[in-house]
Amino acid sequence: MQLKIYNSLTAEKEIFKPILEGNVGMYVCGPTVYSNVHLGNVRTFLSFDFIYRSLMHLGYKVRYVRNITDAGHLTDDGNVENDRFVKQTRLEKLEPMEIVQKYTVDFHKVLDMFNLLPPNIEPTATGHIVEQIELTQKLIEKGFAYESNGSVYFDVLEYNRRGLNYGELSKRNIEELFANTRDLDGQGEKKNPQDFALWKKASPAHIMRWNSPWGEGFPGWHLECTAMSTKYLGEKFDIHGGGMDLKFPHHECEIAQGKACNDIAPVNYWMHANMLTMNSQRMSKSTGNYILPMQLVTGENDFFEKPFHPTIVRFCFLQAHYRSVLDISNDAMIASEKGFIRLMEAVKVLNAVTPNDEKQSGFNFEEWKTKCYDALTDDFNSPILIAHLFEAVKFIFALNDDKETISAKDLEDLKTTLRAFIFDVLGLQAVEENNNEKLDQTLQVLIELRNQARKSKNFDLSDQIRDKLLAEGIELKDGRDGTSYVLN
Repeated sequence: MQLKIYNSLTAEKEIFKPILEGNVGMYVCGPTVYSNVHLGNVRTFLSFDFIYRSLMHLGYKVRYVRNITDAGHLTDDGNVENDRFVKQTRLEKLEPMEIVQKYTVDFHKVLDMFNLLPPNIEPTATGHIVEQIELTQKLIEKGFAYESNGSVYFDVLEYNRRGLNYGELSKRNIEELFANTRDLDGQGEKKNPQDFALWKKASPAHIMRWNSPWGEGFPGWHLECTAMSTKYLGEKFDIHGGGMDLKFPHHECEIAQGKACNDIAPVNYWMHANMLTMNSQRMSKSTGNYILPMQLVTGENDFFEKPFHPTIVRFCFLQAHYRSVLDISNDAMIASEKGFIRLMEAVKVLNAVTPNDEKQSGFNFEEWKTKCYDALTDDFNSPILIAHLFEAVKFIFALNDDKETISAKDLEDLKTTLRAFIFDVLGLQAVEENNNEKLDQTLQVLIELRNQARKSKNFDLSDQIRDKLLAEGIELKDGRDGTSYVLN
């Protein structure tokens, strides 16, 4: 089997050849922990969790590094007031590292809920300030960066003068970039509008700051990933991943920093997960078309008719290829739930099947297994893999109805292979069938009993039902349209 990966740098599928045979170094850009992780982030991290699981299933030893951005950095307009950490510390009246801790815990909690494996290394930006300062000094010494009023910028024009190509990943024309942009970040400090900050001088209002050869300041966003990826994976490593929105400028800048500093392209294969939409529209707080991961799981939202177990959400996400736009909706989630239940039923049925070595089976196990691996090795094509798994599901139910037969050897191989794909590669988890429906039905009965108690003015019983449910983490909410519940 030859693994093929779509390389964003070349815009082609390429046969994967690791730098060190049998080993893979993979770096994925992690979250900036100033707020709750949103569902689009979950889609990206879940995509790379599937890729990580697939690589290990294919026999590779993987060092997976995913960072935490816990240092404030300026937005494109250069205004410290728009620094996300500064704004959040003022909003919540907390210290910066309290904000970091709060939302790092939330990030891990959400990813655990969706059964994502932890990375091998999870470095933080604040834990690698020394490395970022050293990297900046090296770029200055090599003539690719310059100091200006206590800040340090990467010289994009100088980079291109030396025959290098800023814009190679995003396929942008550098001349057009210079012609069509104005200086927003630096207020005259930069030589060129496209130059990006490696180190920024801290204004009196900036909370997070460190000493450096250029005065007190803080590192640029692009710099941290170059510093951490090269420290743990080397100057050149196999795979760098992230969301499509990071291709420019973040990943473009990483390539420039790596080439300028180490005279070598830092990454062999660039991989990008596509965006998540809801009801065919981009998710946005400003438009109201927005939902947090926990709200989808608890049902505390206005978009979905019921709560959905995290593994069903995961199953829904994996039914789109990681490079395709994924659209979620109530209908899509209901369909995923039905498909997941049928898949789990097939696993149970298969465990009860009796083999028959005397009759010829209509199911070619080896051919089916090859198709599954062909999908997996064709740029991690999860939807095609899932389609092949349902071919086996159809056969399993035919076995259960005595319409098909299978040999003892093929039965054991099918059990092993099916479970490996479902639980190890896709990362799904077995859950109680119709658990959400049963809970909802039970709660509706209790709500009706409470309503009857209130009508008959038996307020002691009404309050008792409400309080006991609250003690179990179920809050009843009375409104104009009746009583609803929230799982806390």
